[in-house]
Amino acid sequence: MDGNEFLAARFEENRERLKAVAYRMLGSDIEAEDAVQEAWIRLGRSDSAAIGNLGGWLTTVVGRVCLDILRSRRTRREEPLESGAPDASLSGRTLGPQPGGDPEQQALMADSVGLALLVVLETLDPAERLAFVLHDMFAVPFDEIARIVDRTPAAARQLASRARRRVQGADPVPDPDAARRREVVDAFLAAARDGDFDALVAVLDPDVVARSEGAAGAASLVRGAANVARQAIMFAPFGRSARFALLDGAPAVVSEVEGRRFSVMRFTIERGRIAELFVINDPARLPGLDLMLLGD
Repeated sequence: MDGNEFLAARFEENRERLKAVAYRMLGSDIEAEDAVQEAWIRLGRSDSAAIGNLGGWLTTVVGRVCLDILRSRRTRREEPLESGAPDASLSGRTLGPQPGGDPEQQALMADSVGLALLVVLETLDPAERLAFVLHDMFAVPFDEIARIVDRTPAAARQLASRARRRVQGADPVPDPDAARRREVVDAFLAAARDGDFDALVAVLDPDVVARSEGAAGAASLVRGAANVARQAIMFAPFGRSARFALLDGAPAVVSEVEGRRFSVMRFTIERGRIAELFVINDPARLPGLDLMLLGD
């Protein structure tokens, strides 16, 4: 396999994820394909040997291409949505099956996004939409998003936060993945409350990492399912007052003592197990966290 074939193979490994990113950004299957193809063209013009993280590089390129497309939409007058109809303003393309496309794949993509969410996303500023989609749907760090929108990481975080509040005000779209993450967190809390070591290990990734950040810069790091499970059992008394929340779009629990917020624990869940725990119990940081409390 020569260099070009190797690069093409690596690109194909990222194609489906890039297509998903672009579709959620644009709401158009054809435009999403165009954005992915543009990323391939730009990759061919670049020094691929100097790219350390190809997946991240490609996501950045697709994000910038989508941002340009979204901004171009704002420069022309768009017809309003009719009740119950797909958004005809998406560059003249509908959200349904596209000519020449794979109807089964398009149906799956439409189901995964949901027309209601696409309609809400269309009302967002392009930079807000990009920050929300990349961070909340694809867990892209804010420092990478900041480079795409030419802003600071803090400003990128605010973009996503504003978008998230707009989305929260819309009709909810069922998210099977979110429900599954909630189940994983439920299982973790139940095992911690019961002191069930084996059940805790079962819900943790073998290489799980638990980080904590306390007052005055105090921090700790624990690795491995067994070690994290032991620490979680110690957390059990505080877990009894835990409330579910989202922190920067990720599942979290908020613990309170006598009605006062004591700590926040954010979960990173991969392949049905907890891959990372991040505990914040610094009183100075807690009030400023971008939390959305959920139902019990």
